[in-house]
Amino acid sequence: MGSQGNSSMEVELAKCECCGLKEECTPAYIARVRDRFYGKWVCGLCAEAVKDELCRAESGIGMEDALNAHMQFCSQFNVNPAVNVADAMRQILRRRFEPHKALRSTQSSSNLGEEVAVGRPSSLSRSTSCLSTRSISSNKQRLGSGSSFW
Repeated sequence: MGSQGNSSMEVELAKCECCGLKEECTPAYIARVRDRFYGKWVCGLCAEAVKDELCRAESGIGMEDALNAHMQFCSQFNVNPAVNVADAMRQILRRRFEPHKALRSTQSSSNLGEEVAVGRPSSLSRSTSCLSTRSISSNKQRLGSGSSFW
């Protein structure tokens, strides 16, 4: 809603009608998004999810049906959009890189209950830190025992 001196730099706060995420956008961009999504403003993340829905649908559904399906999904499962943005991005990227209909098989008993796509490496496991213990200890060795990291 603020202005930066000329009308081309004017921005407005737009709220996604799917997930509720708010973004600052120019009025021209908001209008283009609304034209594309049947009068609804959709954030970039939800726009990607709608495109993904279009590509993954078995029957040839249209943009409006894909948008409605995504909006219904968001209304059922989205409690706090800001908390789930990173997880949603991870899921979109994972879907984008797996085949349309991946064959699934279970691994040996060491990974009971986990399913992985045939011919694909298993997913990376999460850690509690960005740095592994191994890289921290190797950094300490390089810096020497008496010197500080910072």
